[in-house]
Amino acid sequence: MNKEHPDVDAVLFDKRDIESMVKRMGEQISRDYAGKDLVLIAVLRGAVVFMGDLMRQISVPLAIDFMAVSSYGDKAKSSGVVRIVKDLEMDIKDRDVLIVEDILDSGLTLKYLMKNLASRKPASLEVATFLWKDIDGKQAAVNPRYVGSHCPNAFVVGYGLDFAERYRNLPYVGILKSEVYA
Repeated sequence: MNKEHPDVDAVLFDKRDIESMVKRMGEQISRDYAGKDLVLIAVLRGAVVFMGDLMRQISVPLAIDFMAVSSYGDKAKSSGVVRIVKDLEMDIKDRDVLIVEDILDSGLTLKYLMKNLASRKPASLEVATFLWKDIDGKQAAVNPRYVGSHCPNAFVVGYGLDFAERYRNLPYVGILKSEVYA
């Protein structure tokens, strides 16, 4: 699947760009969490590809777990109603938690998730997001500690990012043509 998908308007980040971003983030996380009890929590499903690559770039011991939250359904915009579909299986009390997210736009879902996880008393709670969407002068509800790259305020797919559960397997991040989701 190396050719550009016909539903993709333009490629923002190719495989080489992605590898470089993930390596840089993994090195920084490794330095920051040396000697700590690190737990990576992927927000399913979009972050699973990023988390798989990121954890292999982190050189310190770590544990992983997964959560699934829903606020989109099969729509292009968040419904605003957040529900936990799959909760953690491990106790995070007194552990250093890093939420691994695929993309940050408004941050409202992530803010809800962070409040929920903070109530479980981790030693620390931070966010690593692969992409941070630039939304016309609006500040996200969450400031991530680690960011792969900023991206334009467009509907992006690939590298785990989807529209209606499609395009996750693209080996690049691209802008989805508006007629696909309009």
